[in-house]
Amino acid sequence: MPLCHFSLGIHRNLKIEHRLEKQATNSESIPLSETQELIIEAGRSDRQYWRDLWRYRELFQVLAWRDVSVRYKQTVIGVAWAVVRPFLTMVIFTVIFGKVAKLPAPAGVPYSLLVFAGMLPWIFFATALGEASNSLIANANLISKVYFPRLIVPTATIVVAFVDFLIGFAILSAMMIWHKFVPGWQIVFLPLFVLIAFLASLGPGLWITALNVKYRDFRYVIPFLVQFGLYISPVGFSTAMIPEKWRLIYSLNPMVGVIDGFRWCLLRGNSEIYWPGFFSSLIVTAFFLWLGIRQFRKMEKTFADVI
Repeated sequence: MPLCHFSLGIHRNLKIEHRLEKQATNSESIPLSETQELIIEAGRSDRQYWRDLWRYRELFQVLAWRDVSVRYKQTVIGVAWAVVRPFLTMVIFTVIFGKVAKLPAPAGVPYSLLVFAGMLPWIFFATALGEASNSLIANANLISKVYFPRLIVPTATIVVAFVDFLIGFAILSAMMIWHKFVPGWQIVFLPLFVLIAFLASLGPGLWITALNVKYRDFRYVIPFLVQFGLYISPVGFSTAMIPEKWRLIYSLNPMVGVIDGFRWCLLRGNSEIYWPGFFSSLIVTAFFLWLGIRQFRKMEKTFADVI
């Protein structure tokens, strides 16, 4: 009997006892017994689940491309939204913190570059968190009809945030050319901090989108969290402005380490990293990532029924 693997989305395993008996001519039988486990729901076990993520990689590509195209397809100015938003925010923050409050920037660094280097990872984080948190509700029809690892849906939406990040990075590059500011060797570590920003947004995004399936009012929490996070993150000012005795506690905000890392990479190391705070941010990021995946996997089996 051939071994078949069915992916039908049924939440149980079926153990089949397969016994073959062959009768010999001398009436002596030789039983052959083999117990096989057929997984009806693809991805019920953790090991199989992560394999399913790789098997469904083409679905990830399709969903990511769809989200990117839909985001700009029916807008008035299209991709320009990704340019106007960070640029205007940078101008406002530069005027308020640099001109009115007269907060200092590191030596040799224009204040507009300080702000934009901090705003780049923040917009990536905020966009990724918002898109991931509402992703399951937006794909309710797909989730309720066919099985696939649901983790693909919120992860694919973060590609939209990465596209916005690339557009913002192009703006920052143009500003550096304008100010004749050349980054140093530290820029080779920029992909590492982009990865940390991705993980920092993925953990809370998974947790909130799982809760959003059951409690729809969580979608109103996201704008508040993003707005509040902008005020308590060092986007418009340098972390060096925080008193030394409070800096470690302040760094429990996971975006503090990411923003400091971006500025260290892009501003020739003139903006230093507070390393104890950076490692604190990493620990908080790892904790929320673990919590997000744990809660998401715990609630994933009920998504199709509740959504």
